[in-house]
Amino acid sequence: MRIGMPLSYSGGFKEAVAELCDYEKAGLDIVFVPEAYSFDAISQLGFIAARTERLEIASGILQIYTRTPTLTAMTAAGLDHVSDGRFTLGIGASGPQVIEGFHGQPYTAPLARTREIVEICRSVWRREKVVHEGRHYRIPLPPGEGTGLGRPLKLINRPVRERIPIVLAAIGPRNVALAAETTEGWMPMFFHPERAGDVWGPALAEGSARRDAALGTLDVVVSPPLAIGEDVDALIDLARPQLALYIGGMGARGRNFYNDLACRYGYESAAATIQELYLSGHKEEAAAAVPADLLRATSLIGPASYVAERLAAFRAAGVTTLQVRPLAPTTAQRLTDIERLKAMVS
Repeated sequence: MRIGMPLSYSGGFKEAVAELCDYEKAGLDIVFVPEAYSFDAISQLGFIAARTERLEIASGILQIYTRTPTLTAMTAAGLDHVSDGRFTLGIGASGPQVIEGFHGQPYTAPLARTREIVEICRSVWRREKVVHEGRHYRIPLPPGEGTGLGRPLKLINRPVRERIPIVLAAIGPRNVALAAETTEGWMPMFFHPERAGDVWGPALAEGSARRDAALGTLDVVVSPPLAIGEDVDALIDLARPQLALYIGGMGARGRNFYNDLACRYGYESAAATIQELYLSGHKEEAAAAVPADLLRATSLIGPASYVAERLAAFRAAGVTTLQVRPLAPTTAQRLTDIERLKAMVS
C-alpha cells in the first residue's frame, strides 16, 4: 500500500514544496497536485519534479475538457521525462459548474470523451502516427472541417515510458466501470470501506471483465484525512467542511455527483439536509449536519490501534494507495503521522 497526499498550498506553493522533501524522507511515496480552478497543476508538478528525487508525482486531477487529448499526452510525457519516470496522469471529468462556469466549455459526453482521450494518449506515447476517428475527437482534422492540410504526425521525442500510468477520478457506476476497464488506477471520493462493495462492486466487476491483463491490478486511490494519537478526536471535525462542500455545494440541486454518492451510501436524509443548508448559505450548519459515522468511516483519525483497524478495512476493500490529508496542527506532527502510517502499512 502506497502512502500519498494531495499538495495543500493554501499557505503558499513554494513553502508547501519546501516541506515535501521532509515528507519524502518520512516515507511519502507520491504527491498529487490538484488543479480545480486555481493555478494550473502542470507548472507546479514540474517545479516539484526538480525539487525531489524519489517522490512520485501525479496530477490530481486534470479535467478532460480544456486540453486536447494530444496536448494532454504531450504534457504527461514531458512531466514523465523531467521526473525520470515518476509521473502519473490523473484525469477526470470535473463537473458542469467548473467546466461551463470557469472554462466556458459544454459539459458533454464525459465517458465517451475519457475513453477516447486514454486511447489517444497511449498512441502518442507509443510514438505512433496519431490517427483517431472518434465521435468526439478526429485526428487529423478531416477535410471540410479545416484547411485540409492536416497530416498524421508522431511525437518527436521518445518518452521515458510508452505507458504512463493513468488514474481516473470516478464515482458514477459507468465511469467506475470505465476506470476498471481502461486505466491503471481509480480514484473515488469519500471512500467508505464497509459500503464500497455495495456501491461500486458491480461496476468494478463489469469493467474488470473487459480489462486488458497488461494493465495489471487496478490501483485504488482513496483520500482519508489522517491524524494518529490518543488526543486527536477533535480533529475529526476538521474533515466536516470538505464533506459539506462536496455533498452540499459542489453542484446544483438534482445534479450533484457527491450528494448522489452520499445517498448511495445510505445517507439520503442527511445529504438532503446538508445540501439545503449549504445552498442557502448556512455552511457551518451544513458542516455540523455531516453524520459522525460517515466522517469516521472515511477517515484515519484516532489512536494507533484504531487507525490500524481502519487500515485493515481499507486494505480489505481493495485500497492500494492512501492519498491522506494530514490534519495535525504542526508540520512536525504531520510528518510524524506519515512516518507512523508508513510503518503500519509496510
